Amino acid sequence: MDTLRGIETFVKAVEAGSIAAAARALGISPAAASQNIARLETQLNTRLLTRTTRRLALTDSGTTYYEKVRPVVRDVELAGQAVSALNAQPQGRLCIASSAAFARHVLAPLIPGFTKRYPRIAVELVATDRSVDHVSESIDISIRIQQQLEEGLVARKLAVVPSKFCASPAYLERAGRPTDPEQLRDHDCLVFRYPVDGRFLRWGFIRNGERFDAEVHATLISDDIDVLARLAVAGGGITRLAAFVAEPYLVSGELEELFVAQEGEKEAQSALIDPLDFYICVRDRYELTPKVRAFMDYLLATLPSQWRP
Repeated sequence: MDTLRGIETFVKAVEAGSIAAAARALGISPAAASQNIARLETQLNTRLLTRTTRRLALTDSGTTYYEKVRPVVRDVELAGQAVSALNAQPQGRLCIASSAAFARHVLAPLIPGFTKRYPRIAVELVATDRSVDHVSESIDISIRIQQQLEEGLVARKLAVVPSKFCASPAYLERAGRPTDPEQLRDHDCLVFRYPVDGRFLRWGFIRNGERFDAEVHATLISDDIDVLARLAVAGGGITRLAAFVAEPYLVSGELEELFVAQEGEKEAQSALIDPLDFYICVRDRYELTPKVRAFMDYLLATLPSQWRP
């Protein structure tokens, strides 16, 4: 127990920048905090911190030790929260990371209802298409499409969102309307590139139960889905959009949907469009705290019923 207390004090001192600040966070005196770290250094037979009147500095040994024990302290805190708050009202900071488009079009309209229901939860929404790290960025929940899942995360399917291939009426009048995926190679295609690894979002279809990727002629590329939507509205070509991005443009008539049955046609096109699978992820089962469970349950209940997996 003394070792664990020493580790906790050491980690808090590094994060807070001083032993006094660590002592305040732990509810102990600065002298007790200093003694905890001194006992830990004695046990390890090495100096972890260089103390000056102005600041703390990690030694080489301290840097290595901090990187190893910081996740341990976090796990202990999360386990304690999960046990002690099992029957408590959800509360505290809830950090949610999501792709920029899902955050903007789906989460932003829903979160005010969640915070109204749970006023003791303070939500931070990280809207980004880069890769996020649950540990170093203190992320409680991340929402990812299937292609962004990482080994080690606990993932639950959240939604199956239709994909829609769209183009402006002006572009279709100029270039013609493709009726089969194979015709996309002859059109101007506006393609999304993942910021993390530079891969393109594939344009997937399903025909006779078999999935395949259409060959596309990428004339414009962006790492922002909303930019691609605006490029399409401006007549730049054909793009693939999640339904929640495409729908307002389809309703307004600024974009038209492709590969669906047109008015007067009896049958749909020859291939179905592969949807986007979204997952809600936590680092491990210990992070399923009351506030996390409350948000997961709220989101599953409020997303459109047609998206349910």
